[in-house]
Amino acid sequence: MTTRVSPAPVSEREVEDAVADLVERFPPDTTERTKFLAAQYDAGLAWVNFDPGFGGLGADPALQLVIERVLDAAGAPPAAQLNPLGVMMAGPTVHAHGTDEQRRRLLRPLFSSTEIWCQLFSEPGAGSDLASLSTSAVRDGDEWVVNGQKVWTSLAHHAQRGMLVARSDPSQPKHRGLIYFALDMQLPGVEVRPLRQMTGEAEFNEVYLTDVRVPDRDRLGEPGDGWRVALTTLMNERVSIGGRPVQRSGSSITQALKLYQQAATAGTARAVDRDRLMRLWTRAEVLRLTNIRATDARERGTPGPEGSIGKLATTELNKDVYELCVTLLGPEGALYDDYTMIRPDIGRIFTQRDIRKLFLRSRANSIEGGSSEIMRNILGERVLGLPAEPRVDKDTPWSELAR
Repeated sequence: MTTRVSPAPVSEREVEDAVADLVERFPPDTTERTKFLAAQYDAGLAWVNFDPGFGGLGADPALQLVIERVLDAAGAPPAAQLNPLGVMMAGPTVHAHGTDEQRRRLLRPLFSSTEIWCQLFSEPGAGSDLASLSTSAVRDGDEWVVNGQKVWTSLAHHAQRGMLVARSDPSQPKHRGLIYFALDMQLPGVEVRPLRQMTGEAEFNEVYLTDVRVPDRDRLGEPGDGWRVALTTLMNERVSIGGRPVQRSGSSITQALKLYQQAATAGTARAVDRDRLMRLWTRAEVLRLTNIRATDARERGTPGPEGSIGKLATTELNKDVYELCVTLLGPEGALYDDYTMIRPDIGRIFTQRDIRKLFLRSRANSIEGGSSEIMRNILGERVLGLPAEPRVDKDTPWSELAR
């Protein structure tokens, strides 16, 4: 039986005092990173809206911004920097759908980054239409035998766990016959191969699953309920992409501002560049305010369609901003000095600052986390109330669908 605790009336002052106590007992500049993050989890300051005892205080999720602000000022390590998919996506999914035993076993090592997570959703024949996936999971006693292939799996070469969606009942329509696992990536039969990107790096991977025997204790939710569990992951993924601060130091728009200032000093800036920058800055500010409003309005639990709106807006803004950045670099923007194929470590992936590489990498933003076309469908149907797109295969057994 999974326990759900009602939100406690925790005030902002109480959260600030708890963070101050954490920083005093575990000074960030002298405390080993994973030890600090484990202490943050134990103090209920990992995900403040989670239940007490599982990394939270049962408080208003808006108070998480208070925690991040104080910890950032103290120089504490960002939890999501080493384990972004785990902290932003897997954690909320485990908390929402896991048993107390699973939450106790999985959440603390996830947040402390001693167990890195990846996402095993997309397949060669199931990209935007995730529910049509064909990776199979067949029950065998207390285990499930999994066979299939996943693609575009960021960090799989570092991960100890994977968010895996497979098909447990092909006789059901495609959305109803799925199952969700917290997969142990060290199990026999899990093979990770690099996928080289146009940046030259292999941040992504393809993962082959051959007769992988997954214990039933690692199943999240009931068999056939995998789509509902996966939606929790997807909604949090879109919030993690679309809800990032867009005016912070190091963000794309502040990088563009810095490059424009350099061009202006050198006398190479043009009026048209200033106009583009101001238009992009305005979009970034509107997005920032929209994200604040969405955070305030969001109910405790799984995010709603506001995550898709933020994801779509962030994607298009990011691509346009880096186009301007490359333009401001002038001829230097056309130079790219290293296409060496490497398997980047996690810190390199998420602290990259080379403008030209960021420009190339931003092209993937409109695909990852749900394509922009899917985001527009969600916006039209769930926000604007437009008629749903026709789905002729909604009630057809998956085994009868043409593939």
